[in-house]
Amino acid sequence: FSLSLLYLVVIALEEKIIVSKLGDNATLSCIYQGRELHLKNLRVYWQIADDQEECSVVHAMISGQDNESEQCIHFKNRTQLFWDRLENGDFSLLLLNVSQSDERRYKCVVLQKTEYTRVIHQAEVVLSLAASYSQPILSGPVRNGDSTGEEVTFSCRSGNGYPKPNVYWINKTDNSHLPPSELKITPHADGTYSVFSTLKVKATSTMQIECSVENKILQENLSANYTQQKQSGSSIESNKNLEKNGKGAQAASIISIVIVIGLLAVFTCWLWRRRPSKLVSYTGNE
Repeated sequence: FSLSLLYLVVIALEEKIIVSKLGDNATLSCIYQGRELHLKNLRVYWQIADDQEECSVVHAMISGQDNESEQCIHFKNRTQLFWDRLENGDFSLLLLNVSQSDERRYKCVVLQKTEYTRVIHQAEVVLSLAASYSQPILSGPVRNGDSTGEEVTFSCRSGNGYPKPNVYWINKTDNSHLPPSELKITPHADGTYSVFSTLKVKATSTMQIECSVENKILQENLSANYTQQKQSGSSIESNKNLEKNGKGAQAASIISIVIVIGLLAVFTCWLWRRRPSKLVSYTGNE
């Protein structure tokens, strides 16, 4: 009896953490490693582990059949056992379309009735929910000319995530963390959050700034980067413009030469035609 009691206490202290995304289906694990079971002799209870809840029954199976008489309204038509696995000791529960209100600690209790009813297995599961944040949008300052040394402002936004995120500003030139000037986290009706943050820093000629949004539960870290446009880009554009202007000037020169040659040709023809007329006139006077 003492060994059995010790075994149950050890099982109860085990904490399994299940991570699920909002709106998905979550499987709460409860597996008994024992001999072959007969469903008619079993009672399986899934309940909220917090004893202060007015209604704690999440799902119940008695003598091989679901029993909804004491099930909490919040879980109606949202729970089901895996019937093809029960006799093998798998009493895991499928919870449909999870929301923030499902983020709780659950207890699975399995009782077997033979000569008397006894607990043969129990386990606790913590359900943690999360939602991925959108790819951050990083907006940098619009700089006209050289503004080195002036204070400039960056902004970063992301949304549709859960739970509240961590936001980091990083100077990529030396990977140092920069304190945000503003950080605003806004809750939405669907339970998700959006985040908006700004950073004010002194401008440099080669700024490289990164905004990072971290979701610890999902172990996701999304980032966006800003790199100061270098002068070489302007030089290239200038070179392209000079090249275009050079080609235009060359074409204009060729056209001018052709026009001059044409005018010379017309003038030569005109002189050639004038010369015979003078000879005729001279001969006539003689």
